[in-house]
Amino acid sequence: MSSTTVTPARSGFSFAEYFTCLNGIVWREALRFLHQRERFVSALVRPLVWLFIFAAGFRQVLGISIIPPYETYIPYEAYIAPGLMAMIQLFNGMQSSLSMVYDREMGNMRTLLVSPLPRWYLLFCKLLAGTAVSLLQVYAFLLIAWFWDIAPPPIGDLTVLPALVLSGLMLGALGMLISSGIKQLENFAGVMNFVIFPMFFASSALYPLWRVQEGSPVLYYVCQFNPFTHAVELIRFALYGQTNWISLAVVGGCTAAFMIGAIYAYDPSRGLVRRGPGGGET
Repeated sequence: MSSTTVTPARSGFSFAEYFTCLNGIVWREALRFLHQRERFVSALVRPLVWLFIFAAGFRQVLGISIIPPYETYIPYEAYIAPGLMAMIQLFNGMQSSLSMVYDREMGNMRTLLVSPLPRWYLLFCKLLAGTAVSLLQVYAFLLIAWFWDIAPPPIGDLTVLPALVLSGLMLGALGMLISSGIKQLENFAGVMNFVIFPMFFASSALYPLWRVQEGSPVLYYVCQFNPFTHAVELIRFALYGQTNWISLAVVGGCTAAFMIGAIYAYDPSRGLVRRGPGGGET
């Protein structure tokens, strides 16, 4: 008489399996970043041009008064440094979302999204990988800026890290949400021009909001409702060991909202990404 052993079905995944997935996605993004060296160079050239050329021309025009978190007058270059750090993350978030559009066109997205792991976790891993790449770019920028005497307090390099992680997640989630509605790679550049530049210029990255209010009260309120403004202010305060609680709440709330929207949009049964005739993502 033979006996059979019934193995109970597993429910869920172990921590090791989740970590293996995270490690694979982060490692793939890191390899892509290392192989695209021009991406790293362009990520640094863009803010450095603003820092050394734009700041030199507008130093005398845009004087900065004593405003929090600063306790004394500061050079204009020191004021725009947090905004340029956020700009690096903004462009990196959009660059990462561009890679998702490319992967979807080439069919690589199918390999990722058909994994048995939860789709929200896969997208979150992709978001963490993009944020990690942006942190490398930001700290490389801070190192170069240090040679031009643009340096926050020594502790600021550490206290700004949580703010950079949160702002990177928010901007990456925004790019991921936008990429879900873009069907062709050719359409991406046009869409980004309507996202990146309005967000950057309608913020406190280049000029304090009290100066904006003097020139245009309407634009002042637009800047106040711009999530990028609060990302900049969160980084600015964190560089000096302080916390802007309003900006922290706005950035945290926007991160959650954008991520939930991206998860919904990448769900083929409900969102903007639909299954094609062959079962792939479209």
